[in-house]
Amino acid sequence: MEFKVEDFRCQELKEGKFVKPCFASYRLNNEERNWEIVKASDSVAILILNEESDAFVCVRQFRPAVYMQDKETNGVTVELCAGILDKDLSLEEIASEEILEECGFSVESSALEKITSFYTSVGFAGSKQHLYFAKVNESMRVSSGGGVVGEEMIEVVEIPLSEARAFMFDETIPKTPGLLFAFNWFLTKG
Repeated sequence: MEFKVEDFRCQELKEGKFVKPCFASYRLNNEERNWEIVKASDSVAILILNEESDAFVCVRQFRPAVYMQDKETNGVTVELCAGILDKDLSLEEIASEEILEECGFSVESSALEKITSFYTSVGFAGSKQHLYFAKVNESMRVSSGGGVVGEEMIEVVEIPLSEARAFMFDETIPKTPGLLFAFNWFLTKG
């Protein structure tokens, strides 16, 4: 999938739908402090293993914030399948929906294994990510994935297990810390 970026502009965000920038003032150990922060939505992410192809199922998509930092990457990252917590559903139900929407596999929420939860950033944003693991096979594929039509532009990619460690340390491929953590969890678990 080609991601062609043109006419990229950045402007002040006054009323964000998913993030809320603000200036925090507080006292810490009896000292006045200030900090620029962004309130961001919590999310779920899923490490998906296709047992038939012996590969991790990931997504590749354009991220404007990455593009703004480094145009040489074209703003395209490889990530875990993930989504924000914007529905009145359990974490597992949202994770199952994301696997279906982004990657095209139907996975029962009861089949998901919880790995852990962590904060994705502590500098300016403090959103919490809940990390899960799922196994899939081709009999569970119901579509090609790709995300919500008209809203997302997602390419499904598979990273063979035999190449996962080299992929983790290939600095030419932009990837998220959550993906690195999840790959490492799988490759080092007993």
